[in-house]
Amino acid sequence: MIFTIFKKELKDTLRDRRTIIAMIVVPVLVFPILLGLTTTVTKYFAEKQQEEVLKIAVISTATDNQFTQRLSAIPEEFGPKTLIFREDTLGLKEEISIDSIQIAFIIPANFDQQQDSNQQSTIQVFHKGVNIGNKDRVRTYLAEIESSFLAERFERLNLDKQLIEPIDEQYNDISSEKEMIGKLAGGFLPYLFIIFGFIGCMYPAIDLFTGEKERKTLETLLTTPVPRWKILIGKMLVIVLSGIAAASFALIGMFVGLRAFDLVDSPELLTVIDGILTPMFILSLLILLIPLTIFFAGIMIPATIYAKSFKEAQSVLTPVNFIIMMPALVGLLPGIELDYITAFIPIVNIVLATKELVAGTIDPILMIISFMTMVGFAALSVVFSYKRFGKESNIIS
Repeated sequence: MIFTIFKKELKDTLRDRRTIIAMIVVPVLVFPILLGLTTTVTKYFAEKQQEEVLKIAVISTATDNQFTQRLSAIPEEFGPKTLIFREDTLGLKEEISIDSIQIAFIIPANFDQQQDSNQQSTIQVFHKGVNIGNKDRVRTYLAEIESSFLAERFERLNLDKQLIEPIDEQYNDISSEKEMIGKLAGGFLPYLFIIFGFIGCMYPAIDLFTGEKERKTLETLLTTPVPRWKILIGKMLVIVLSGIAAASFALIGMFVGLRAFDLVDSPELLTVIDGILTPMFILSLLILLIPLTIFFAGIMIPATIYAKSFKEAQSVLTPVNFIIMMPALVGLLPGIELDYITAFIPIVNIVLATKELVAGTIDPILMIISFMTMVGFAALSVVFSYKRFGKESNIIS
């Protein structure tokens, strides 16, 4: 009987356009579109910034000082520039504010004497902080100029550079690329699953309970000689399947987006990403996802039973969505790992376990604890749903 109810409700759900869009279309398309737009916009602004000719004002009483000479000699590969020589700062701030000049260097009058006597010179830099990228260009220019002055000082003083660099650090990272992906980007994957899993569950839940109340068909269904718990389980299976499908299609969309827009330049890194998406990884992910989506269904059903209209159900579940997202953000925070404390925190344990799965460093014991903890919370949510579903005052609108 449960399977019969499941088939009936699944057919009705698949006929609903909103559910199909939320379960399949949005998860599959959102990441290719988002990644495509992000890539295009980022590339456009990067190229525009690189090609933009900076108008640089050099304020100095001597236009042929050593700083100006070195600034003029910086190759175009560091970014095109035009130098404007001035002797005063009159109207300088106004010109920078209206972008007629982007950068201004104020060079002290005794700059050459200070450098020849191995002293430190103070150079004031005026810029407009909202013009992102200009400050980085200036730092590049100054680094090149400073490097050339240092080289001359070492030669003039007959010094070895090692005298001011007593330690030459050499870093040897023993982390694999898979671990790096897991620790740095792995927190994004469970966040993706949770948000789309929740949305995938939400619309079927609203339709199967609030929708049936609006259509006056729920009372008719309850008059059939079928135990109420079987009706609840049959409907809940459809909600859980929709959530898992939405999360799975989101993963497919993300993988297609990475492939379609060539966001990964390194063939070795692409091989690592392909290696992560193994049958064992997908199976482990589904194992963690099942109790999570049951938990989602268990907390949605009481809300949708209580609501008297589709709009009211959406209003109730929207704040719940934000509450669910808060522990999901934990996976994006550095320094928080899956341990014997976090493994007992619902949703947080699934987020961190997924992160460890991506990195390939999951502790089987902690994974079992996380899974069983989530199973426990899912069971409690099912019991709560059954009690709410059993109250006549909630069923009859």
